[in-house]
Amino acid sequence: MKKALVFTLMAALVVGIPLTKKYFKSETLKEVEIEQVTMQTIKASILASGQLKHEEEVKLSAEVIGKVSKLYVEEGQKVSKGQLVLKIDDQTYVAAVEQQQAAVDQQRVAIERQKMVVENLARQWKRKTKLFEQKLLDTDAYDAITHQYSVAKIDLKAGYEQLKQVEARLEQSKDQLSKTKVVSPIDGTITSLDIKEGETAISGTTNIVGSSLMTIADPQSMLAEINVDEADIANINVGQKAEIIAIAFSDTPLSGTVESIASSAKVSRGSQSLSFAVKLKLGENADISLRPGMSCRAEVFTRGEQNMLAVPVKAIQTEEDNDKDLVENFVFVLSDGVAKKTQIKAGISDDSFQQILEGLDKGVSIITGPDKIVRHLKDGDKVAIADNEA
Repeated sequence: MKKALVFTLMAALVVGIPLTKKYFKSETLKEVEIEQVTMQTIKASILASGQLKHEEEVKLSAEVIGKVSKLYVEEGQKVSKGQLVLKIDDQTYVAAVEQQQAAVDQQRVAIERQKMVVENLARQWKRKTKLFEQKLLDTDAYDAITHQYSVAKIDLKAGYEQLKQVEARLEQSKDQLSKTKVVSPIDGTITSLDIKEGETAISGTTNIVGSSLMTIADPQSMLAEINVDEADIANINVGQKAEIIAIAFSDTPLSGTVESIASSAKVSRGSQSLSFAVKLKLGENADISLRPGMSCRAEVFTRGEQNMLAVPVKAIQTEEDNDKDLVENFVFVLSDGVAKKTQIKAGISDDSFQQILEGLDKGVSIITGPDKIVRHLKDGDKVAIADNEA
């Protein structure tokens, strides 16, 4: 009986002592992951999204109203600058030109007739002036011929002004007639054809059938237009390198360069924040078929690759003091089995590492995880390196 009791106590000690140690260890020591402060290559960048667009793209719309009598192109066809692509029925406009031409001719005839009247009255006025000076013509007769001569000259001047009006209307009619023939303003490809033969083209109206004729674009002028938040736009400059990924070809990143930055901001869709349109010129497209309107995301590298003192981003914690409007960054340094809270000054970062400007030296061991431990870690807590870090 005594032997059995002894063996039971011994077994309890053998099993209980390790369990007790483990229990107290878990209460006093927190197992953490560590990494050393090292020199890392960081390429600072800004992420933004947008769409692919043609830099050189023209949307043709009708400038006159009429039925499309002839369509000379089809979607996907290449066209050259000045090439006739569409013709609108011009009978009404031809008639208008002929009518205004007749009005011009008629007015010119009226001017010639008035010139003859003026010349005749001029001769009469000269003769009667001599008679008046010789006192062979009374004052009333002289005043009458003088008045007729003055009115005739005014009528001739009015005739010239009328001629200007009818000539202007003639030019307007000719301009309207010329617009019945639509030509391509650029070398490119028909990317969208929005009208058919027999349909009516409508001018001066948007978003209704007939207002848009076609879209012509230069397929070699594809670019990415991204929307950069106003908080980041100060870091964007023309010439910076970028990596663009079209959502449809997510496995094929494209190189790019910042080509232009909008001078004014616009409100982002679905939010009140402001953003600036930034155009990225694409490099080689790796023979993938890019199309305008495709969604894309881009990473603009605001600084070149630099070798600098850095720590993993996940190791950095943030502390805010709203009363003092103060935000401070810190990390936990492993020192003699204790987590030591250390204030730092951070610089640029990428997806993995953050530059350290002040507060840490190379080779120092910092606590990087696990997150559930680091979140609740306090200055002076006792810690142990997790087995996978040993």
